[in-house]
Amino acid sequence: MRRTAGDATGDRLIPVHHMRPGDHAFVSYDNDEVRWEVLTAFTRLGLARGERVIVFPRPGTPQEEVLARLDFPNRTTATARIRGQLVLSSMRRLISPDPVFTADRQWSRLREETARAVTEGYTGLRTFIDMHWVPALGADVRTMMHRESNAHDLFTGRPYSEICAYDRRWFTPEVLTAMAEAHPRNLLEKLGALRTVRAPDGALRFVGEADAATKQRFLTAVELALLQSAGAGRLALDLTGLHFLSVGCAAGLLTLVQEAGRHHRVGIRCGPVHIGLLRRLGAGSIPRLTLSEVARPC
Repeated sequence: MRRTAGDATGDRLIPVHHMRPGDHAFVSYDNDEVRWEVLTAFTRLGLARGERVIVFPRPGTPQEEVLARLDFPNRTTATARIRGQLVLSSMRRLISPDPVFTADRQWSRLREETARAVTEGYTGLRTFIDMHWVPALGADVRTMMHRESNAHDLFTGRPYSEICAYDRRWFTPEVLTAMAEAHPRNLLEKLGALRTVRAPDGALRFVGEADAATKQRFLTAVELALLQSAGAGRLALDLTGLHFLSVGCAAGLLTLVQEAGRHHRVGIRCGPVHIGLLRRLGAGSIPRLTLSEVARPC
């Protein structure tokens, strides 16, 4: 059975690796080392997909530090910088010659940059914006919040994606909560993390990476979900939010489902790669198990 993304499986929380053109994402951080992880992954994925990438780092951060972070452990972005595929910029430069930030000015410039990227042969544009530009420009937080909540036209029908990164040490909890709600996508803060959330249809949804480091957490969550749903005799698991599913986690999952004698149905939905792995490990031999393939947009 093949499903398309965008229904109940299209939850707000995703790993950065699942961002696609048209996505507007929120991420927050309170650790100066962790904040580079999402930026680096987002940048490298965009370059690999043939997109232009514009990075608006935290104002005051030396360019040499930004490039060193993006290049670690080797000079992976040097060629992209030389040919103009990777650009480091600032909000002040983007809105120039206007001295004062307005949402309309920023939207106009980003639409221009998206069109320019496509004209120059790139598949689209993605930007990473550290929201510390707000105090750096002396902008009003309410103006920024208006921009974030009304930026839909930037993304609709355009090959543009954007991450807005908020420092939890500077923005108030009220602003952070409002901005998380305003963005259609929320990102995991750390690479390699694993989160469980409830999908709108009640399925237990896994987001992030199910690997050796998170295997126990993954299998414990599945086991608890099976125990809690034993009375109903059915359980739905959503693996579409996983960027990685290890053989060990997949095999452990199938063992738990095989042993769930009080369940008459366990449904698992996942992408083509993960469904292929589960089938190779013997999912087809478990009568109570139903697999649903979800095709993600490119």
